Order: sequence, then C-alpha cells, then structure tokens
Amino acid sequence: MHIWTLEKWIKYLDYYENDYRTGLRLKFDKKVDPEVKRACKDFAKWIRTEYYFPIRVPIYIKSCEKIRAMDGEMVAATFFEPLERSVEPFVRVAAGDYDYLLCKLGKDNALAAILASIAHELTHYFQWINGIKLTETGYERQAKAYANYIVDEYAETREHP
Repeated sequence: MHIWTLEKWIKYLDYYENDYRTGLRLKFDKKVDPEVKRACKDFAKWIRTEYYFPIRVPIYIKSCEKIRAMDGEMVAATFFEPLERSVEPFVRVAAGDYDYLLCKLGKDNALAAILASIAHELTHYFQWINGIKLTETGYERQAKAYANYIVDEYAETREHP
C-alpha cells in the first residue's frame, strides 16, 4: 500500500456535488532564496507527473525560519486539514533557515531538507484525503517515512535537488 497512490478518497468525494479544483500549486514569499524557489518548483513539477492531487493543495513557501502551528508551537512546516473535504487544505513550509542549513549541511542536503518538509506535509494531505486513521505518533512516523521515500525517489531522477 502506497498512501500517495491510494484512491480511498473517491468514496469521500462522491458525497459532495461540488466541482473540485485539483492539483498542487506553489506560492512563494518574495524573500525566499532563488535557489530554494528553483528547487521547490522542480520538485513540484516532478511530483505532479508522478502523483495525483484530487483536491487542490497550495503550498506556501515562507521566508521565515519557523511557522506558528494552530496549537501555537513553532515548527518547520504545517498541514491545514479542513474538517470537510469541500474546503481546500494547504501546506506551509518555512524556508528562511536555508542559509543556516546551507552552512551546516551543504547545498544539496539543505535543499533536500526543505523538500522533505514538503513531502512530509503532503503525506499528511494523503492521510487526510484517504481517511487514514492512526495515532498521532503513527501519523508522524508514516509522514517521516514517506518524506524520506519520496525525496529518495526524486533523487534518483537527478544529480542535485
């Protein structure tokens, strides 16, 4: 079972008569590093060719180092999970620490860390859209495992992120 290719969402979307916008979109803060912007665009382009997003999910790439989650915690990325599937979800990813990651990890690993955050949050999207039921720990473990898997899969298609 590959959660990103499951189609359990079909039965949930049949309950609504709305026409859904589909796909994945990126939106960047003006101050996001151009190299981060390029890497995210390339990653999103690849993801769109490999996976289907039945309800549009915008990804906001923020120029801050951390984002405040709904519970008040400061985090690297978040997924907004609406109560109803008639409302579009969204992902927010902090990319303002790229310079720090660049110095600490090097360019490829710094970019890969940001892409892994995107993949992690998109796994939460697929958990939500498919009605996957897990414990909180289970959701996070699955998201971490899929983030690594998706980024590794992407890495096989190019030399650098």
